[in-house]
Amino acid sequence: MASASVTVRVPAKVNLQLSVGPPRPDGFHELATVFHAVSLFDDVVARRVEPGAGISLTISGEGATFLPTDRTNLAWAAAELMADRAGVAADVAIHLNKGIPVAGGMAGGSADAAGALVACDQLWQLGTSRSELMELAAQLGSDVPFALHGGTAIGTGRGEQLMSVLARGTFQWVFALAEGGLSTPAVYAECDRLRGGGIVREPYISDNLMQALRAGDSVLLGKALHNDLQPAALSLRPSLRNVLELSDDYGALGGIVSGSGPTCAFIANDDDQSLDLAVSLTAAGVCRTVKRAVGPVPGARIIG
Repeated sequence: MASASVTVRVPAKVNLQLSVGPPRPDGFHELATVFHAVSLFDDVVARRVEPGAGISLTISGEGATFLPTDRTNLAWAAAELMADRAGVAADVAIHLNKGIPVAGGMAGGSADAAGALVACDQLWQLGTSRSELMELAAQLGSDVPFALHGGTAIGTGRGEQLMSVLARGTFQWVFALAEGGLSTPAVYAECDRLRGGGIVREPYISDNLMQALRAGDSVLLGKALHNDLQPAALSLRPSLRNVLELSDDYGALGGIVSGSGPTCAFIANDDDQSLDLAVSLTAAGVCRTVKRAVGPVPGARIIG
């Protein structure tokens, strides 16, 4: 008998490297990025409802009051897309329990979309193949395929074309969360403005970063972190510069603005150093709150 509900757990991501090429004719930018899934999670619950009830969406957890509960939410859009693709009625009650920071550059909305795809597929017993799920994910957003994939992966195109990367061991992360968000389109526009219309090199993946991941070397990884959007994020939110500079004083092995920001991500040598860094950043009062996590972790998976 089919389950009355399905729960899927989906991780946040940090971009260890984000190399941004010139704008494309479709308005996106050509990217080369290294995604890394970390242990901050959203749980997506899909519940069976009466035929004809349609889709409903509720949200709990940090930042829930700032998120839409209609079809503009990516989780709702994912359920509609899955139903349309399979030719079934879009009847489901979706609940998001948020553990991924909202508007923090850590792809929480994309994670919810990936979770909704997996949860609805299981709830409706569709048996959608992995490749089909990835295709649907790419239609929903550039970061959604990685939320399905998890682990560590190179993303190309606009980030939706993935190739797995071997990463040995685990890495300790500290995330400093800022007040409010940063608009991703605004950050890309500022990046283009700062470049001044000059020649932009094609995006690339750092050899040093790949070496650090293969070796499980936190020190080398900290030195190799890079984000082409960081100058734009700092231009729009100058206070982030202070957070990055303080982290050096507090012993971080490296720091970076996560994606389009405004979250700042720092790598620590071990669990003790991670805790010390989190306490120091909190005491300094330079951010709204601090989260600790490890990576890499698996992508979207059914847990109940």
